[in-house]
Amino acid sequence: MHTSNPTQKTSLSIKIMMLIFVLSIPITSLIAQSDARIYEIIDAVSEDRLRANVKTLTDFGTRHTLSDTISQTRGIGAARRWIKKEFEKTAAACNNCLDVFYQSDLVKKGDNNRITKDVQVVNVVALQKGTKYPNRYIIMSGDIDSRISDPNNYTDDAPGANDNATGMAGTLEAARVLSKYTFENSIIYVGLSGEEQGLYGGKGLAAYAKEKGWDIIGIINNDMIGNIEGVDGVIDNRTFRIFSEPVPPTETEQQRRSRRFYGGEVDGISRQLARYVYTTTKTYMPEMNPMMVYRLDRFGRGGHHRPFNDEGFAGIRIMEAHENYTQQHQDIRTENGIAYGDTFEHVNFPYNAKLTAVNAINLASIAWAPPTPQNVGIGGIVEANARLQWDAVDGATAYKIYWRDTTSPTWDNSRVVSGISHTLKGIVIDNFFFGVAAIGKDGHESPVAFPSKIIRK
Repeated sequence: MHTSNPTQKTSLSIKIMMLIFVLSIPITSLIAQSDARIYEIIDAVSEDRLRANVKTLTDFGTRHTLSDTISQTRGIGAARRWIKKEFEKTAAACNNCLDVFYQSDLVKKGDNNRITKDVQVVNVVALQKGTKYPNRYIIMSGDIDSRISDPNNYTDDAPGANDNATGMAGTLEAARVLSKYTFENSIIYVGLSGEEQGLYGGKGLAAYAKEKGWDIIGIINNDMIGNIEGVDGVIDNRTFRIFSEPVPPTETEQQRRSRRFYGGEVDGISRQLARYVYTTTKTYMPEMNPMMVYRLDRFGRGGHHRPFNDEGFAGIRIMEAHENYTQQHQDIRTENGIAYGDTFEHVNFPYNAKLTAVNAINLASIAWAPPTPQNVGIGGIVEANARLQWDAVDGATAYKIYWRDTTSPTWDNSRVVSGISHTLKGIVIDNFFFGVAAIGKDGHESPVAFPSKIIRK
């Protein structure tokens, strides 16, 4: 005689319920958490290559914007030629999938007090064209130039190992890794010059992008991604900061007035890009601790994403969480037992590799995703439901509605839907902020769009 086991029945029931639950989840929601290519990209980032590239960059002696451009072994001229050759090597290995070129602008003596002679500010650009949206660009940047204590000293050694050979090496490595794949959107990998003299490289490329009519999804600027030991004594090889401005400086007076009544003070396009990086990192690299900082940049300081923000483009800065000021913008010397200077031995390359991987997976996720929904409208005034609608997105297989408490920094709730409108029943519009992302065929999502208009009955 067979005797039933209540425990076995309960276990079977739970398994059946779990299976039903999983089958009820839209497939795009599952795919978005498990694209194996993202893990391949993480694993492909080479710590050894980063170490070798940072060493090469520091061995140019100085990369000051006003330094030697003729020497084959010293100065910014030699450095940018080497960077261009490295991009060209990557291009040759991927059947010329990268278009590599210089983009430059003449900056005249006296433009500011750090420009002591006429100088050609030269950026090195490597462009990987997308197959479906070739005019949409996500950008990763690092800085070529370096400096020491006197910003106008362009002859003495300024190795710039962490600031910013780590960001430049990371950009070269991301290009090498991602060149193995094809993407629907275009990716730009760029070494920007003139950062220490006044963000000139970013200004030049942002203006070039506007002149060419490029549709810039955003720029991920990497500036100092190799230090884990802060001047405050904290050692942390997992945390990194994401700086982003709240709203674009180019917003109209009407947009400003709308924010006053409907919210959105922390929901500009750069802030949405920051949240995207936060979410992608948490999904695929949970060992990392992304730290969103609600500020354009460090207090009173600047980075090369800012010129893009000034033009109305989304832009963020990724950098280490704990800076060591004895190694930034310092003459190489020893005082009171402290070794000053931004030298090679201070760089932590496992950490440099992790932050390079953070960049690479976010570039890939965005480049594989459809465009962000446009004309997102929201309604639900004096009712118990929130209603959203948006324009259809070419290439989207579904959409995801996000909402969060008004005091939450991250999108904490979501629902996948198939149409271009949806009503969240029982969700009171007054108590939350909302947004919409488009989902592509492989589950990758666009950055979130915050509602830009009100739907009235």
